[in-house]
Amino acid sequence: MEFLHTMVRVTDLDQSLDFYCNKLGLVEVRRTENDKGRFTLVFLAAPGDVERARDSKSPLIELTYNWDPEVYTGGRSFGHLAYQCDDIYALCAKLMKAGVTINRPPRDGRMAFVRSPDNISIELLQKGEAKAPAEPWLSMPNTGTW
Repeated sequence: MEFLHTMVRVTDLDQSLDFYCNKLGLVEVRRTENDKGRFTLVFLAAPGDVERARDSKSPLIELTYNWDPEVYTGGRSFGHLAYQCDDIYALCAKLMKAGVTINRPPRDGRMAFVRSPDNISIELLQKGEAKAPAEPWLSMPNTGTW
């Protein structure tokens, strides 16, 4: 058995690609347009997984964009997506500068949470040992939910 992908429905493909690719840093590795089914599938990989994702088609996030507008409600049973990063402070600063709210700041130098435009919770984890606690993160309050 091998993990392949997690599918997330999105309501605005351009806005979602801006968040996942331009802000979070994921890479588009494959796209499928289905005129008959009226949907677009965009497969994204973390930079460290791109080569493997292109070869084995995993591990990936699948953004599903249905061309006909729908309202999606999230079930409480779905928790979050998680990504490991080289420098959690630098990534959170980049995301904040791009207008992304840090719901749970990396006060411990190890973990943070943000949300996608479609309210998917994204956990960010520091690769290796936690960074030393530092401002502005140390005194930054939680915002919203994750």
